[in-house]
Formats: sequence, structure tokens, C-alpha cells
Amino acid sequence: MSEDAKKNEEVLEEEKVCEEEEEDASECKDEQKEDEQQSDPEEEALNTKYLRLMADFQNFKRRTEKEKSDIYAFANEKIISELLNVIDNFERALAAGDESDSFYQGMEMILKQLLGVLEKAGASEITALGEDFDPNFHNAVMTEDSTEYESGKVTEVLQKGYVLNNRVIRPSMVKVAN
Repeated sequence: MSEDAKKNEEVLEEEKVCEEEEEDASECKDEQKEDEQQSDPEEEALNTKYLRLMADFQNFKRRTEKEKSDIYAFANEKIISELLNVIDNFERALAAGDESDSFYQGMEMILKQLLGVLEKAGASEITALGEDFDPNFHNAVMTEDSTEYESGKVTEVLQKGYVLNNRVIRPSMVKVAN
């Protein structure tokens, strides 16, 4: 055989090999497409499950962080509630005392110091006198006719109320105008 014939024969063989490889490649691509179509629902289910688990985990983290911050914010609530009775007794004693007496002045200083400590802890007094009656902050124990205040206004505070970090720990006991 001549060299040209050998070259033509080699070219023909290479073309056949290339054609066979292309057929194999297209078959592989078809098989991959079929595999992808079959695995797509499985992958979607797994992805959906994964996303739901991530969302649940994020919600869990957020919820536990909120609970933890609430615990820190309201950990002092019980002791502050107990101290409110002591403050009430201080105020009653001061109401019965004489302002010029040095004992009275000492008691007043102690009361101011105690109120300062409560304020640092996040507790504050509920302002009630002359305000509109709000059942969220006030506990109406009496009503009275009043010329000084409009109807629905607090006319007298019988016991002071307090909030701790914007949460009522003791509502104010008040008289309300008719």
C-alpha cells in the first residue's frame, strides 16, 4: 500500500473512533440527564429538609437568647418586690415624722439611697396622680366625686406601683374620679 492509502486508512479509523466516542459521550450525557432527573426530587427533598432544619435551629437560637436576656432582666424581680414593702414602711414612717428632726432626715436619706439602688436595678415608680386611669398600671380600689379632676383621672395614690424593665411588678392602688 502506498503512503497516501495508509494515511487515508488512518484518517478513516480516527473518524470512526471519534464518531464512536461522540456516540458514547452523548449516551453518557443522556444517562447523566436521566440520573439528574431521578435525583432532583431526592435532592430537593434533602435541600428542603436541610433548609427547614437550619430555620428551626435559627429560631431555637433566637428563642434561647431572648429567654436568657429575660432571665437577666427579671432575675431581681422577687427581691425588688420584697423591698417595695420596706419602702412603703419607710414612707409611712416619714409621713408620721417631723421634718425638723435629725432622725427624720436620716430616714429620708436612707429612703433616697434605697430608691437609687432600685433605679439602678431597672425599677421605677409608676406615675399615677392626675393621669388617666390605665388598668395595665393602676388598680382602682375606690371612686370618688371630684371637682379638681376630670372623670377617669386618678385622684389619689393609696399605694405606689412599680415597673421593672417596662414590666409591671406591682400596680398602683388608686382612687379614680367619677
